Amino acid sequence: MKAAIALVISMLFVASARAETPSWQPPAPEQRCPSKWGAGDERGAANHMTPQNVLRTARLIKTGQVIELGRTLDSSIPLFGTRRFDVHTKRTGPELGSNKRRSNEELVVAEIGQVGTQLDMFSHQTIGNHFYNCFDIDEFATRNGFTKLGVEKIGTLFTRGVLIDVAAFKGIERLGAGYEITVADLQGALERQGVGIQPGDAVLIHSGYSTLWGMDNATYNKDTPGIGAPAAEWLARQDVMLIGADTFAVEVAPNPDKTLSLPVHQIALVVNGIFLLENMKLDELAAAKAYEFVFIVQPLKLKGGTGSTVAPVAVR
Repeated sequence: MKAAIALVISMLFVASARAETPSWQPPAPEQRCPSKWGAGDERGAANHMTPQNVLRTARLIKTGQVIELGRTLDSSIPLFGTRRFDVHTKRTGPELGSNKRRSNEELVVAEIGQVGTQLDMFSHQTIGNHFYNCFDIDEFATRNGFTKLGVEKIGTLFTRGVLIDVAAFKGIERLGAGYEITVADLQGALERQGVGIQPGDAVLIHSGYSTLWGMDNATYNKDTPGIGAPAAEWLARQDVMLIGADTFAVEVAPNPDKTLSLPVHQIALVVNGIFLLENMKLDELAAAKAYEFVFIVQPLKLKGGTGSTVAPVAVR
């Protein structure tokens, strides 16, 4: 009897230990550093931006159609956590000159790097005390931005874009809250669309969740569908430049593994030097079944910034 009880206790202990073991763990510094782009590199996957890549990408333009992928900024947009966006129009200036010229300006109070359609730079996230390429936050953080890995280091991104319409693959308008997009989902959608992923691509994932944007901001900002850690690592192995989505996090949030906090942010930004692009407007692209296009985005030259509000476009 005692042996049976001991066996049950042992089994419960093992099960408990397994339940508490995270489903993903950050690789050790010696496993992820230096970056494949070299020790001291600050541009990560932006290094795919070569003249050869630009020329090859430009050949994708066939019709000249431009589709905007960015959201309009105003005070009613979904804002995650304590972020804010306020516009204060200043009083119209007095009439000047014989031509009676008057001018208007505004004051914007916002986390300009982390509101609306936003591109995350590597300084946005850490593993412990370390950024991408194992830069130490304590060495480069100042009250006026980061002296390394600022968003101004990126420049223009002009590359092949690929839309992965997971919602269409699943035969629904919108993925459910908290749905984890798997590798099988990505591969299945790509096969259905008849496109593949190439090194340096900007991969944009359509979940349909943006139908809630401006309609039900509380739900939009709560539990969201997105890729999980396995899908993020698969995309990283495809050597992509950027991963974007029509959700606030790109990744599933909260993660089904309750021991983890936004691991895809670490996998992309910290481990692999791949940019994330959040809160995209992908409905028009999906409706047009535009699965391959020229993707263009240029972050603001915000010195030392952790990201940038952007207005990306797709050109066909």
